[in-house]
Amino acid sequence: MKIEPAVQMRLLDLQAVDSRLDQIAHQRRTLPALTVIAELDAKLTVLSDRIVAAQTEVTDLQRAQTKAETDVEQVRARSDRDQELLNSGRITVPKELENLQHEVESLARRQSELEDVELEVMEQLEGAREYLGGLTVERDALVAQRDVAVAERDAAFEKADAEAENLKADRADLAPQITPELGTLYEKLRADNNGVGAAAIRQRRCEGCRMELTPIDIGRIREAAEDEVLRCEECRRILIRTAESGL
Repeated sequence: MKIEPAVQMRLLDLQAVDSRLDQIAHQRRTLPALTVIAELDAKLTVLSDRIVAAQTEVTDLQRAQTKAETDVEQVRARSDRDQELLNSGRITVPKELENLQHEVESLARRQSELEDVELEVMEQLEGAREYLGGLTVERDALVAQRDVAVAERDAAFEKADAEAENLKADRADLAPQITPELGTLYEKLRADNNGVGAAAIRQRRCEGCRMELTPIDIGRIREAAEDEVLRCEECRRILIRTAESGL
């Protein structure tokens, strides 16, 4: 393939733009903030499930407390009525009086038992609320950390995207300066060689694979015409001769 040396040099400019675009894309994918956000999202998902479970427990205990209070109030009201009847003197039959006395005593015991249940539920509810409050504080702290990481990510993305847009504009100017045949070869080699399709020769070394040229390679390059498109014998990338080639 015969291509003017000036066009071959423009290919190095295009490669520099493409390499920087690849670097930006890699940096965008591997931002530390992205890892932080992913880790925080995972923690928040687990924490959210725990909060839902804690909220459910609080709701259940609130219902249990309401029921316990109702039970206590019902027994207390009945006990008060029986005690009032007992104190009224309206019951004169000994057997009825004895039965009423027994019922008052039974209700007193029942009230005490229910009050113990109510107290236990209240203590459990207080503990559940404290636990839920702790989870909420933990969640809020994680959300705040995530907000910081998201802001860092967005700022980095904005900076990277701005640079990428400028580079794409440069590429749009450079690409038409490369002949179609050379451009096709370059794109194929880029796809096969981790984004690097063309490399300069600097100090008798291929900048693509970093391998030093052999004496045979150097002799071949020296004998080649200035417009001949060269290839590295090691990595097969397009080789571009420069003032720093050392040939």
